[in-house]
Amino acid sequence: MRTYDHRVFTAVLWDFGGVILSSPFEAFNHHEAALGLPVDFIRTVNATNPDTNAWALLERNEISPTAFDQAFADDSAALGHEVRGADVLALLAGEVRPQMVAALDAVRAAGYKTACLTNNVVTHDMAAMITADDRTTAIAAIMSRFDAIVESSKVGVRKPEPRFYEIACEVLDVQPSQCVFLDDLGINLKPAAAMGMTTIKVGDPDVALAELSRILDLDLSF
Repeated sequence: MRTYDHRVFTAVLWDFGGVILSSPFEAFNHHEAALGLPVDFIRTVNATNPDTNAWALLERNEISPTAFDQAFADDSAALGHEVRGADVLALLAGEVRPQMVAALDAVRAAGYKTACLTNNVVTHDMAAMITADDRTTAIAAIMSRFDAIVESSKVGVRKPEPRFYEIACEVLDVQPSQCVFLDDLGINLKPAAAMGMTTIKVGDPDVALAELSRILDLDLSF
């Protein structure tokens, strides 16, 4: 495996929405514009009381999507604008990023262990987030590539809780220092880095893949 900065990497960990799929934040912004809400209002709601708010409870499977609808409405109303949780859930599906899928294949072919680390909800997991048969098949095919999938709704903890990353390492039988982790949110990367993982924040996917390519010394230009 590639040695980088005196480390030997054996695993690459991938967020799903915002990394393998495009970010839902653009859909959030379109919804906000349509309703006349402040830009990034939905993200503000999600970031307020992040361990105990409606979003956190749903991703840990502590409340149902039906309960989330009202709970998110209450959280958002407390910040000045009521938004129904059901409307937010409908915005979560993203588009597949082909270059990320190709990179995942290349990483696997090079012998690295892989895992998908995703905060999700029971009725909006990777398959349920989409309705078209061809899209469902495509998502299932992507998920089948990973050696392991760690889902917040199933393990009962979520990013950025440290236990979430510990579970991923245990499942893959690796140490944090052996992992590269890609996520689109800095708040999720911070605890992973503190544990010893090498982290990549994904904004522009091509820029992120160039960084991963450099770290692994692997051609990921597609």
